[in-house]
Amino acid sequence: MECNDAARALLPAARPSCRLADVAPNWLAAAHRAIHPGGPLAARDSDGPLSGAIEARRFEAHPSVRDDGTVAWWLVDDTDHQLAREALRMERERTAFLSTASSTLLSSLNLGRCMDVTAQLAAENLADAALVIAPARGRRLPVVTCLRGGVPVSSQETGDPDEVPGLGEALRGFPPVPSRWIDPAAAPAWMIPEGFGPVGAMVITPLPGHGVPAGALVMLRGEGGAAFTEEEEVFARLFAARSGAAMSAARLYAEQTAITEVLMRELLPPALQQISGVDFAGSYRTSADHERIGGDFYDVHPAAVEGEPSLVTLGDVCGKGLEAAVLTGKIRNTLHALLPLADDHQRMLTLLNTALLNSHHTRFATLVLASAVRRGQEVQVRLTSAGHPNPLVIRADGTVHTADTHGTLVGVLPDVPARTVAVTLAPGETCILYTDGITEAKGGPLGDALFGEERLRRALAGCAGMPAEGIVEHVQMLVSQWLGNRRHDDMAVVAISAPRTPHPSAVDGPTGGRFTT
Repeated sequence: MECNDAARALLPAARPSCRLADVAPNWLAAAHRAIHPGGPLAARDSDGPLSGAIEARRFEAHPSVRDDGTVAWWLVDDTDHQLAREALRMERERTAFLSTASSTLLSSLNLGRCMDVTAQLAAENLADAALVIAPARGRRLPVVTCLRGGVPVSSQETGDPDEVPGLGEALRGFPPVPSRWIDPAAAPAWMIPEGFGPVGAMVITPLPGHGVPAGALVMLRGEGGAAFTEEEEVFARLFAARSGAAMSAARLYAEQTAITEVLMRELLPPALQQISGVDFAGSYRTSADHERIGGDFYDVHPAAVEGEPSLVTLGDVCGKGLEAAVLTGKIRNTLHALLPLADDHQRMLTLLNTALLNSHHTRFATLVLASAVRRGQEVQVRLTSAGHPNPLVIRADGTVHTADTHGTLVGVLPDVPARTVAVTLAPGETCILYTDGITEAKGGPLGDALFGEERLRRALAGCAGMPAEGIVEHVQMLVSQWLGNRRHDDMAVVAISAPRTPHPSAVDGPTGGRFTT
């Protein structure tokens, strides 16, 4: 055996009289014994260079068969390259993990789901167990716990987060406390999953949100396991940043959804029913099927005193969608505030017009007011239109009359004169209020014809004697069939009917169906 100075430094036991198998590491000795021309060496070269460890370093071994049959081995220190390749591999794995985690977290806007995914991903990839703790709700902490190989479990804990080093700070959004400063034995019982055993290492890192902390991530390793390295803690913070962003977005979405639902309930037309012996029914369809509110509206306000007329309002604000709905809400609230003046339609319209002219809105509206009261078996209705399509009256014999009321739309001119007419409904007769979305619905066989008032009158003529709810459903059905899948405006219909049955109060029964919007 011959070796140069570098080889002797690497293999101190090497001597000229020694065999390579006696002084070389096993992997090199085995390769030397197996080598011969055209044999395993060729196969090995096809798979890449032979490599192995000597002491704490890693080497590539390149054989060269000499003319006399001996083999010369050239050892190249590959430690740094190996470390670089290992670091690159780990970085790729971590990047892939973060990418997968981001996609999974952002696929849901449900806060509970985001907490579950965060805990499960951390337990499976970063620790033996993980806890996701959301900011306290009152005196309780929402917590999701997950063991490696298990499923997330949600709970509400009453522990004080400030008793755990680093937890209170994390929930308030402060930078994380290094794990070496945290005594795992200080972990309270509620933080240790059932069946986990003693905690050997613990990391607590904040879950940063959009402007406010989203919570804290706690990672645990069992006793006897490796402690968290500084590199692992940094990576945990990268994961926590993505989880916190997803949780914050989910929480913001939930809050906005709750606010939207509250506002939506105020803007949606109410469900109508019988009030003080008068039947009311309404139907509303927005211009876009995916929307719930728009520029048409209606309300029925029961009288404050039994025996006085109930006020019906139906209107159409210029425009569609949310912007029109905002003005719709203002008009409805203004009319509600003017209920003490419900007997004077002209006064109500004048004050509403003044309110709209003094607002920042540049839109206008048309509407019709109807005061309806039961008198014996009949229903007396007073109607006032402000630039709105005239109400139609369905008589018992099937004839349809137009109520001769007219006026000026509100929100444009300083004066809004209007004419009020009175209509008496016999049992089974109905007064129909509607918006122009009904008559201006464009469709039919060729797709370009308006539904029109005449077609509406013919449809209503066939509804004589029908209940109020049946009439509005029939009108909306006919218009929908006329439209097909074509675009259309908001559409609203309200029916005021004189029931065929006696008024319950006539036999000392309760007054049916008082409804307040």
